Amino acid sequence: MRHSKSTKKKVALVYDRVNKWGGAERVLLTLHEMFPDAPLYTSVYDEKEAIWAKVFPKIITSFIQKIPFAKSNHEFLASLMPLAFESFDFSDFDLVISVTSEAAKGIKTRFGTLHICYCLTPTRYLWSHEDQYFKGQAFKVFTKPITSYLKKWDKKASKRPDVMIAISTEVQKRIKKYYKRRSEIVFPPVNATVLRKQSLASQSPGSTVAKDRKFYLIVSRLVGYKKVDLAIDVFNKLGLPLIIVGTGREEKRLKSKSKKNIKFVGQVSEKELVKHYQNAKALIMPQEEDFGIVSVEAQAVGTPVIAFRKGGATDTVIDGKTGVLFDKQNVESLSGAIAKFKKMVFNHKYLVKNAKKFSKAAFKKEFLKHI
Repeated sequence: MRHSKSTKKKVALVYDRVNKWGGAERVLLTLHEMFPDAPLYTSVYDEKEAIWAKVFPKIITSFIQKIPFAKSNHEFLASLMPLAFESFDFSDFDLVISVTSEAAKGIKTRFGTLHICYCLTPTRYLWSHEDQYFKGQAFKVFTKPITSYLKKWDKKASKRPDVMIAISTEVQKRIKKYYKRRSEIVFPPVNATVLRKQSLASQSPGSTVAKDRKFYLIVSRLVGYKKVDLAIDVFNKLGLPLIIVGTGREEKRLKSKSKKNIKFVGQVSEKELVKHYQNAKALIMPQEEDFGIVSVEAQAVGTPVIAFRKGGATDTVIDGKTGVLFDKQNVESLSGAIAKFKKMVFNHKYLVKNAKKFSKAAFKKEFLKHI
């Protein structure tokens, strides 16, 4: 393995782009706690949309930062990402950690520098979800030269890290399938303990999940692959109360098709989110997630999860014990899972215990084993 044996390692962090907030960004903040002096390298940085990133001692951006529309329309610059990340110089570092679902793994490091890639997923639009991103034969033909180039580069880039770590069993399988290399699994950090404390501060739970909870809950960005429209179709049909936390480009369309039993509350504070979790009958996850942090957050405060049986949910949700898994992304399958759920009783303590497996402390312990 190519790494320095010096006791005091000089560390750098690398991320695809710093312009939003989500599960990957929580990983970066945890890595910052572990390596507080490490600068963060990225293709583009939006200070207004990524206030969380101000904790880093230094943020180094690529030449893409100078392109006027890059901060909010990075998807149009995919062909430039390989050059952007290959242009960074990591010759002064002993350890470089890339957190990526796209191009950050393609950085070049010198002999003697350990490169650990924390892979959120092999690039979705090139591999596992290509058909969802490139719909229509004409569009596929038009974009083929670019996607062919990016696929070739992405495969080459996937060989550069010394250590590849997957965030879930599903992602580990994708790495094996598309990149033809082995990887270890380290689950992302979830602030389960913090959420639990906030929950206990306002409510003292019993041994089982209360039956008098009023509504079902979705916590999600409102974009196509999250399948929120499927949940809306089901709850329109069943007439059950559903609260949707989150915003996104699909918000207007989703609101227009929702009946009065469905309420959109937008972005909420962490304190408000905990209240939603602890007062919900169940969290609904109709989408396939690479991991799915919200499913762990819900369990941390004792709320079961109804989730699609694919992706990260197969790691985080224990069918019949911490929630219900359904097999097909259609109205019949999700409706059946809700009907099954309504007949079940869930143990509050078991839900909390399961969430603890995905704690920040567990992440730090497992991650450090690879350094």
